[in-house]
Amino acid sequence: MNYLLTGEETERLTFRLLYEDDYDTWLPFFDGPNVAKFLLLDPSLSKKDLCDKWFEKCMMRYDKKLGGMNVLIEKTSGEFIGHCGLLIQTIEDVDYLEVGYSILPKFWGKGYASEAAIKCKNFTFENNYRDSLISIIHKENIGSRKVAINNGMTLYKNNLKSPNQDFEMYRINKAK
Repeated sequence: MNYLLTGEETERLTFRLLYEDDYDTWLPFFDGPNVAKFLLLDPSLSKKDLCDKWFEKCMMRYDKKLGGMNVLIEKTSGEFIGHCGLLIQTIEDVDYLEVGYSILPKFWGKGYASEAAIKCKNFTFENNYRDSLISIIHKENIGSRKVAINNGMTLYKNNLKSPNQDFEMYRINKAK
């Protein structure tokens, strides 16, 4: 199963696949503070190398049907806002379905991540993909923690085993 939301929409956003042509548009994401650390990437890498790693990981997920990040397009302006999607994650030898989100810095604080994450949650539960959904968030990433809480999630586990020691798991269960 690929878990992609291609063609899905929210009030303000459309979901589509990531394309190689999106590279230059996504590159400014890595100007944000602590982005590499929050994504468990090597912070010593250049902005270009970080973007290369991001694209490699996204395309690998698509190819292996491990879910993936969808590009978020703002409907009115047509602007590329960021990424959000459902990802298979193996944490401490358990497979989870995670909602992940990353928004370009110029669009932070406008509610796009919460809107997209809520869509992913609803899509997961409406399609009976899983009975729970998680988000893995670096302890210092206040913005992402707020998005998880806006998505109805609560802290489920902290101090995840290496290499995720600085990360917490937020979780929501499907209402019965």
